[in-house]
Amino acid sequence: MIATTNRLGLDAQGATEVAGKLNQLLANYQLFYMNLRAFHWNIKGEKFFELHEKFEEMYNDALVKIDEIAERILTLGDTPLHTYSDYLELAKVKELRGVTSAKESVNAILDGYAVLLPLERDILEQAGEMQDEGTSALMSDYIREQEKLVWMFTSYLG
Repeated sequence: MIATTNRLGLDAQGATEVAGKLNQLLANYQLFYMNLRAFHWNIKGEKFFELHEKFEEMYNDALVKIDEIAERILTLGDTPLHTYSDYLELAKVKELRGVTSAKESVNAILDGYAVLLPLERDILEQAGEMQDEGTSALMSDYIREQEKLVWMFTSYLG
């Protein structure tokens, strides 16, 4: 008889589907991360000091999340994507070049969250339906943090 659950006790097919969505999230996070690095390196103007520091904090946080997402994919029994060609093909976050202004950087971050948050909510819903508490908890934490950052960056723009 073919097992319908994986070693975690989760529906095997459902875990594979969640891992696929997590790979989409991973691809988007990789592009988001690289954009944040670029913003940190290239920011100019009167907001340089505060945003240079904030962008460094954010790209370090994104790097931790990238690792958590990849490890969750592995925990579910799948393989995380690991090439930039895969990321570029799958991601909806756009690769950005030449962004140096505070307003353009912050708007690009908000655009990134406009991609990440709906995908995380979709993963949260799917994981919840199959009682995948590990993935649900991860997504719930990300959503809570990012919603606050959306509010803060929106307020920053005025």
